[in-house]
Amino acid sequence: MAMRVLVTRPQEDGAETAALLAARGHQALLAPLLETRWFDGPALDLDGIAAILATSANGVRALVRRTARRDIPVFAVGPQTTQEARAAGFARVENADGDARALAAAVPGWSRAGDGALLHVCGEQNEGVMAQSLAAQGYDVRREILYVVVPRALPADAAQALRAGTVDAAIFFSPRSARIFVEQAGAASLQGVIALCISPATAQALPDGAFREVRIAARPNQDALLALLD
Repeated sequence: MAMRVLVTRPQEDGAETAALLAARGHQALLAPLLETRWFDGPALDLDGIAAILATSANGVRALVRRTARRDIPVFAVGPQTTQEARAAGFARVENADGDARALAAAVPGWSRAGDGALLHVCGEQNEGVMAQSLAAQGYDVRREILYVVVPRALPADAAQALRAGTVDAAIFFSPRSARIFVEQAGAASLQGVIALCISPATAQALPDGAFREVRIAARPNQDALLALLD
C-alpha cells in the first residue's frame, strides 16, 4: 500500500531518502528538522594518522572540506557513510555495517593499536563513547569536531499535513530528531502516524502511546529502516 511518509532528515540527505521512497511506491514529505553547519578552518594535519573513523556521512562531508588527501583508510560506521567515503575517492573504506559500538568492535580487525593514531571526524554533539571504547583497547584516538547540527522548525506544509491527518508514517534517524519532532508536532497530531525508528534508542525518545505504531529497524541503517514499510 502506498503511504505518505514524512522525512525528518537534514535537507542534504532527505532528497536521497525521498527518491528511495518513490522507488518503493511511496510519497515523501520533506520536513528537515536538523541543519548541518560546517566549521571552516585550515587543512587538517593528518601526519601519523593510520585511519579515519567516520560515524556519519556528515563526518565524511566535513572531512573532504578540510583535506585533499584520500590515501588514508576510512573506517565507516555503516553503508551510507561507506558510500559517501567511496564517492569522495578514498582508496580504502571499511564498513562496520552497524552503529558506533559495532565500529569500535570492528576496528581491531582492520588496524592494530600500534599502527598509528585514529582520527574520529565528528559533530559537536558526539558523545565520544566509541573513542573511549577504543582508547580502553590501547588505541590513540583523536577527535576532530568539524561541524554542528542545529534544530530547525517543522515546515508549515508538514504541520498542516499532520493536522489534516494525511501523514501515514514518519521516519526518524536519531533520538534527537525524534524529540524535536514530538516537541513541535504535538501529540494530538500523531495518533494516526506510524513511527519508523532507526534504533531502539530512537524509539525510546518517543512518548508512549503518542503514535499509532512504533517500528524499529532490524539494523541501524537506511535500507533496514525503509524495509519497515514493506
